[in-house]
Amino acid sequence: MPLETNTAAPPKTWDTTTTTPPQAPAPEPAPRPAPSGKRGWLGWLIAALIIGGMAWAKVKYFPSPTAGEKGGKGGAAGAKGGGKGGAGGPGAKVPVQVYVVAATRLSDQVAATGSIIADEAVTIQSEISGKITSLNIQEGKPVRKGQLLFTINAADVQAQLQKQEYNIKLYQDQEKRQRTLLAKEYISRQEYEQSNNALLTAQADLAALRVTLSKAYVRAPFDGILGLRNTSVGAYVSPGTAITTLSRVQPVKVDFNVPSRFAQSVRVGDPVLVTDEATTKKIEAKVYAINPQIDPVSRTLPVRAVYANKNMELRPGGFVKVNLELGETAEALQIPTEAVVPVASGYTVFTVKNGKAVIQPVNIGVRSDKLIQITKGLAVGDTIIRTGILQVKAGDKVAIQ
Repeated sequence: MPLETNTAAPPKTWDTTTTTPPQAPAPEPAPRPAPSGKRGWLGWLIAALIIGGMAWAKVKYFPSPTAGEKGGKGGAAGAKGGGKGGAGGPGAKVPVQVYVVAATRLSDQVAATGSIIADEAVTIQSEISGKITSLNIQEGKPVRKGQLLFTINAADVQAQLQKQEYNIKLYQDQEKRQRTLLAKEYISRQEYEQSNNALLTAQADLAALRVTLSKAYVRAPFDGILGLRNTSVGAYVSPGTAITTLSRVQPVKVDFNVPSRFAQSVRVGDPVLVTDEATTKKIEAKVYAINPQIDPVSRTLPVRAVYANKNMELRPGGFVKVNLELGETAEALQIPTEAVVPVASGYTVFTVKNGKAVIQPVNIGVRSDKLIQITKGLAVGDTIIRTGILQVKAGDKVAIQ
């Protein structure tokens, strides 16, 4: 077998006269040395502090839901009752405080605001035009029914009245003669009736003039206290001009409204505790009138109470707070207000059954600042959650504090 011989190719040669030989690659620049000294050390320290602070904030305020499964502190907490996942894990117990429902005595009250009004009040005015000739008004003083308050100049009315009295005397004589002639059949029945009608018309005109004259003497329509007068003797007044006011303030009335849901519970004679806003004095009045209709705008029932006001404790126009007693319930179920959760369909509470939170719909009744009456949904002995409600869901295990 012939042996193959490898002959090396002769090295390439470059004709420097026609071609430029290839240049060797430029050497790579040497890397810069890392910064050293105080500036480099300070930068690394600031970066480490920022990273450490972010990690601490995440652990503190945003714990991982799977931290309990990964062990560590969650595993230690799980051994104490946090379940398999430890604190914050799927089986963790939510710490809560509870309230055990018990029967209590409840006074059924309705709180409202009211106004004081006078038993009777009127603005004294003149019914006719004229000049005031006398004024018997002592401001702020009591007057009796029928007492003369002021008079209006009515000289013209008196003159017309006197004239009409003379006419009536003439008509009476004419009617008497006509009646005699009618009896003897000297005149017709029609002639007599005309004479009699003239007499009756004159008598009606006289009565009208007497009524007009009586309007010139203005008297008190009831017992009461006069207000401040707005005019003086000699002033010309017209019908509708306010002269003064007259009010009867013993007794006084208390007007207030109650929600429509209590309309069937309010009764005439129910006690009303009234607190004067000005003096904070408490007095007891009684309901004496109830409006038969509910106000369609406010959906409230107007109620009126009466108080003797013998010592003038209340003044008309004052503002008062009202507590209406609607009775007392001996077996009422009341729970703390913070335990009730408003929902779209009404109200609910969380009860504890077999160590787990259960949603229970309820109906509420009378409520105060701290307690709410439960009319349906709970029974004596039920345990409800009063704190930690925002962290609890239906079916969660709870740890009672």
